[in-house]
Amino acid sequence: MTTVWGRAQQQDFRSRVRGCLLGGAIGDALGAGVEFDSLEAIRQAHGQDGVTDYVVAFGRRGAITDDTQMTLFTAEGLIRAQVRRDSGAWHPPTDIHRAYLRWAATQHDWGPDERRKDTGWLAREEWLYSRRAPGRACLGGLGDDVMGTLAKPKNPESKGCGTVMRSAPFGLLVGWEPQLVFQLAIECAAQTHGHPTGTLAAGAFAVIVHGLTRGEGLDAAVQRALGSLSAYPGHEETTDALQRALGAVRQGLPTATRVESLGEGWTAEEALAIGVYCALVAEDVHHGLLLAVNHSGDSDSTGSICGNLLGAQHGETALPPAWVAEVEGRGTILQLADDFAMEMTQAPALHSPNGASPVWLDRYPSA
Repeated sequence: MTTVWGRAQQQDFRSRVRGCLLGGAIGDALGAGVEFDSLEAIRQAHGQDGVTDYVVAFGRRGAITDDTQMTLFTAEGLIRAQVRRDSGAWHPPTDIHRAYLRWAATQHDWGPDERRKDTGWLAREEWLYSRRAPGRACLGGLGDDVMGTLAKPKNPESKGCGTVMRSAPFGLLVGWEPQLVFQLAIECAAQTHGHPTGTLAAGAFAVIVHGLTRGEGLDAAVQRALGSLSAYPGHEETTDALQRALGAVRQGLPTATRVESLGEGWTAEEALAIGVYCALVAEDVHHGLLLAVNHSGDSDSTGSICGNLLGAQHGETALPPAWVAEVEGRGTILQLADDFAMEMTQAPALHSPNGASPVWLDRYPSA
């Protein structure tokens, strides 16, 4: 898992991390105001082209939802897992579970508990303390301190898209082998959703992001994910959904009707298929994201997934500047992205058994 990074590689990686997290937030925000609307209702409200820009959701334009909230806590948990490694403790699913419990606190607490010093900086961001239509399985799975596992998952019948929409950061572990990325993603998905499709779709998404972050093409990354899926029992729904997404690319020009042929995005495999399809046919980030949110169904999640993919593939400078400027939490997202990139490329300079940066350990405490 150790990689020697040159300066150009570090800059490219940081751009892809920024692109992935910001792109996901932008797609999330574009779909937030129409998440529960039919395509007909979207067109009646916003014109025949549907949504073409941010619309008001949760009292403002550019508002993000639980999709981006949980993605940020996934990234923060991965950084803290790396920091804890210095102490000899190495079990990333536990660190991710603790991060998700910190997210769950933002859904019911009024604000951060300033008395606690082990929460890290992200849980002290007051703007995150806002309930943004979180899924029942995510809330229920994190309703106590017991961690779901593959052997004993939370919500064993649930395959909602809440597993996929938060799992892009696993794919940013570019120093890991793809199979380890896949395994970690499915183990952490089981903390809230236990159905094989719910966990395996998260693993497939993480492997696709992983390939893009390493510089692979999207089609090649999807093929790698299909290969990873084939080794796991219960993969058929996820495999079929990805194959249908690939098949839809060959059926003609992209349309909302073709998007809707892949489902509505409420389940993990459908959200993954829609996000992948829209990224595959995207003329650019702007086109791909609007295609991903203008359909009947879970528009914010499919927009988020597509944005994660296109941002990881093309980097932050490919994102439409006006959308970047207005998206909620931009400063926090960029701080976390830059910290993630530093941790993955320059960890020895930040923390080691022989010395550590006090500021870094305050931001990402190992407790």
